[in-house]
Amino acid sequence: MGDDPEINFRILFITQDDPFYVKIFFEEFFKTYNALKEISGVIIASSMGKKSAFQLGKQMLEFYGWVDFIKMGWKYSLVRLSAASNDIFYRKKYYNLAQLCRFYGIKYFTTNAINSEGLLKQLKEMDLDLIISVAAPVLFKKDLISLPRYGCINIHNAKLPKYRGMMPNFWQLYHGEKTTGITIHEINSKIDDGRILLQNEMEISKDETLDSLIRKTKKAGAHMMSEAIRRIKREDVRYLENTAAEGSYFSFPKHEDVKEFKKRGGRIF
Repeated sequence: MGDDPEINFRILFITQDDPFYVKIFFEEFFKTYNALKEISGVIIASSMGKKSAFQLGKQMLEFYGWVDFIKMGWKYSLVRLSAASNDIFYRKKYYNLAQLCRFYGIKYFTTNAINSEGLLKQLKEMDLDLIISVAAPVLFKKDLISLPRYGCINIHNAKLPKYRGMMPNFWQLYHGEKTTGITIHEINSKIDDGRILLQNEMEISKDETLDSLIRKTKKAGAHMMSEAIRRIKREDVRYLENTAAEGSYFSFPKHEDVKEFKKRGGRIF
């Protein structure tokens, strides 16, 4: 699926440095997509964009609470140590996205200046057909959106236009939804607003945690992305409208939201 070797196609991914969930998407995509030569590169921005380590830590503490924050901190520290050791001893493993790219021979570079003039100049020289956002931590501006031949697309773990914005998996569990959605849509100047290329629905199990739902949707999303690319290459896309007036928008959950989520029986892990 997604493999049209006769077509010369150039893809760039823009994502963030998340060793937990984003890596799941790319592990599955790299493993199953049969035309990795089409990937011109992966841009890896800092986790959550331009926030400082203190700001990010504070936000995560407010979200997880002390117990789960310590669990995640411990896991993160182990990943960082394992990745550092892997870089030193050149083991044939991967603990972060950069190492995963190296494992598959895919070019990558790190920057937070996604919309900068310098980066746009570099990307123009790459003659890209498609830019794909996977949890990219910054909004794409007009010059970037218009750069690739087939535009930019994004994957969002909700059935748009509902649950636009941040942490859609959390908010779907919070509101007791029985199913979750995965949407691949065009990127325009607004958040989660472009026309829909592909959309699927998945059941939320009774014992679903936020962690398990994110993992499940990231893995399934990798296969959907392969199908979306195939349709774009063959110019066989049947768009659906993504009407904001029919949807809803949610920001990053506050501490009070997480408390209420747990009160309703929800679990992070």
